Amino acid sequence: MSGSPLAGRVAALCLALVAASGLAACGGSDHHGGDHAGHGRAAPPMPPPPSSKESANGTDVYEHDRPGMLSPAVKDMPARVYVPDTKSDDVIVLDQNTFKQVDRFKVGRLPQHVVPSWDLTTLWVNDNDSNDLVPIDPRTGKHGKPVHVDDPYNLYFTPDGKYAVVMAERNERIDFRDAHTMKLVKSVKVPCRGPNHADFSASGDFFLTACEFSGDVLRIDTAGQRLTGMLSLTHHAMPQDVKLSPDGRTFYVADMATNGVWAIDARSFRKTGFIPTGKGAHGLYVSRDSKVLYVSNRGEGSVSLVAFGSGRVERTWRLPGGGSPDMGGVSADGRVLWLSGRYDGVVYAISTVDGRMIRKIRVGAGPHGLCVYPQPGRYSLGHTGVLR
Repeated sequence: MSGSPLAGRVAALCLALVAASGLAACGGSDHHGGDHAGHGRAAPPMPPPPSSKESANGTDVYEHDRPGMLSPAVKDMPARVYVPDTKSDDVIVLDQNTFKQVDRFKVGRLPQHVVPSWDLTTLWVNDNDSNDLVPIDPRTGKHGKPVHVDDPYNLYFTPDGKYAVVMAERNERIDFRDAHTMKLVKSVKVPCRGPNHADFSASGDFFLTACEFSGDVLRIDTAGQRLTGMLSLTHHAMPQDVKLSPDGRTFYVADMATNGVWAIDARSFRKTGFIPTGKGAHGLYVSRDSKVLYVSNRGEGSVSLVAFGSGRVERTWRLPGGGSPDMGGVSADGRVLWLSGRYDGVVYAISTVDGRMIRKIRVGAGPHGLCVYPQPGRYSLGHTGVLR
């Protein structure tokens, strides 16, 4: 995806800095007014911010994601799966217990992901082509008025709950917005193509972003809202989802072209290994006991289980008849892995006990970043449910 001539020169300058020093410090420009939202409720109480101790050895960043550890904000919410359909521009809602469709409603153009807000009370539908976010109340199922946000391919939240971080993929930007009003605070032009998935360090002081179309991974300083590093995976890489290991030492990056997962040291920002999983490695999900990383291999219809202890694939589940497992999440009790079948018009419900297909549910023609909700955790970092 191409930008303006000026943007191209900015990107070229950033690339030159990276080549010269191994790091880049390309900031963005501040914007005020003009681009704002009307979703202006009061900020909720914040949990204690992550401390530097949370990156120490032995810490589990997912310790609040255990089965049954539901926040008071989500207790008694109905167990649903929210499926955005990129072909029909609507959201299909499934009941997790009966596997039946309970609702379907229109949204904007090209909905990509359904994302829990930082305070867990709202789900945001990312309408990529109509440049808006549609709020859903997960307690009632009602959806509200769209909020204008430019190019929202994907959406994250800083750990302190202050900012929404929009992956403006086609515009080659990362936009920091007020997490409650969605008013634009700062745009960071990035020196790569296709920024789309991310995850935060254990202390939340920085996050890594995958750039699908140029094969790069960026390191962004959270407080400074600036680029501090750029790492090339391989010349043909197509990085996708990003996930931090439970001990906070390693970032895992799914690579759809190299058919596996890269390991990147969180401290040194260097590649430390590659784990072959399967064709079209795409989505990454942590088991509720923090022992396993589920990797959806979209190109071959399988799910690989990478053990965090050994860093190796301990087994692979192959979907009956193949398929295209893409994005999704783990049920609150940890017993079901829900994934969209991106090119098969279905949603898969897979047992995490033995890998069997519990149910294949027919939905629209283009299911993408579905959200399993509610989930355990204190607050949301975004995507389809990265909670800590």
